[in-house]
Amino acid sequence: MKSRISAAMASAVAFCAVATPQVGAAPATITVASFPDLDRAVKVALPMWEKLHPEIKIKLVSLQIEDHHNSMTTALAAGAHLPDVVAVDFGYIGIFAESKGLDEPAGAAICCRAVPQAVRLLHLPAGHQLARQPGGDAGRHRPGHAVLPQGHLMDKAGIKEEELSRSWESYIESGKKLKAATGTMLLARAGDLKDIYIRANLKDGEGIYFGDKGKVLVDSPRFVRAFELAKAARVAGIDTKTVAWTSEWSEGFKRGKVASQMSGFWFGGHLAKWLAPDYKGQWRASGLPGGALASYGGSFYAIPKKAVNKAEAWEFIKFMTANKEVQLTALREISGYPSLLAAHGDPAMDEAQPYFGGQKTRQLARDTAVKIPVIRVDKYDWMANEVVNSELENVLEQNKDIKTALRDAKALIERRARR
Repeated sequence: MKSRISAAMASAVAFCAVATPQVGAAPATITVASFPDLDRAVKVALPMWEKLHPEIKIKLVSLQIEDHHNSMTTALAAGAHLPDVVAVDFGYIGIFAESKGLDEPAGAAICCRAVPQAVRLLHLPAGHQLARQPGGDAGRHRPGHAVLPQGHLMDKAGIKEEELSRSWESYIESGKKLKAATGTMLLARAGDLKDIYIRANLKDGEGIYFGDKGKVLVDSPRFVRAFELAKAARVAGIDTKTVAWTSEWSEGFKRGKVASQMSGFWFGGHLAKWLAPDYKGQWRASGLPGGALASYGGSFYAIPKKAVNKAEAWEFIKFMTANKEVQLTALREISGYPSLLAAHGDPAMDEAQPYFGGQKTRQLARDTAVKIPVIRVDKYDWMANEVVNSELENVLEQNKDIKTALRDAKALIERRARR
């Protein structure tokens, strides 16, 4: 049976912040600070870059995602030890923009034909303009969600794709049926349901955690419903209770103990080349339950205000984000979905994918990409995310009342945001 890659498959990839080129700057070696798996997008593009710009060398520095952003936060605050180009995950965009350590636009901007959310993804303070253009994905949070189930397990349990995608309730019921028939868990984390639902079907320009004038939204019906779904999955016993990106979490996929994953298009690359290479042909892709659409972040490139080689850095950003061939290379190598519409008409988009049993998953992504809304970001998004996750754990592990947990989360976020 067919499995699913999420509805908002318009996955994000590389993104860019604008900067002013410095005409006539001397040839230089530029430093690009990144993190896995976005760093691999740079590596696979280097042969093309070296042909176009033999006079500009690239020094790639990569740290794990948390270490990278902590290091860059410190460097931007101090204005020292800065790279020429910095990769920024969606969750840090608000705080990085507010740091005022990134270059402001001054007549130079990437104006390319891309899916709407790739061009108008962010609402930032005056003086900051970022646009997302793919060229690879960072390997953690990206725009677009999908459910990736193992078709052979669903067949064994007698579960049809319609049961997985009809509604959130039917998705959870399918998990119960799967566990009873095979002993396999439907989800790695019950919290995945919360993560997807709070981002699903937002209105254009709406924020995840904050509304107009900084209003905290985490006690809204959207969050209540998201917590209810996560709690239902935990009570049903259909998740492995692991923490994302840990060795225990990855082992669940490697050993075939997890039957589906809601994520962006990029996750297919992780499955094929890292998490579950031995399960080639057994995974499928489809939309989210109930036809939900969700944007789940992405990765951006920006130029620090105190970078030394800004003109060369700008050339690199344009190369990574507005070059069709670079984006298609990232698509083939790391499943970095291209936001450039010019790439959407390429024959590569219609190729059958052996890992997904010959399914043409890129077509599903293309159909979804143009439907994803723009999301507002806030400098306190990262903090709100941590607080909400902490309260979800209280609900799942200590049976805390959901509405009480969300009221407590709102109060703590408001208090921290006022500091």
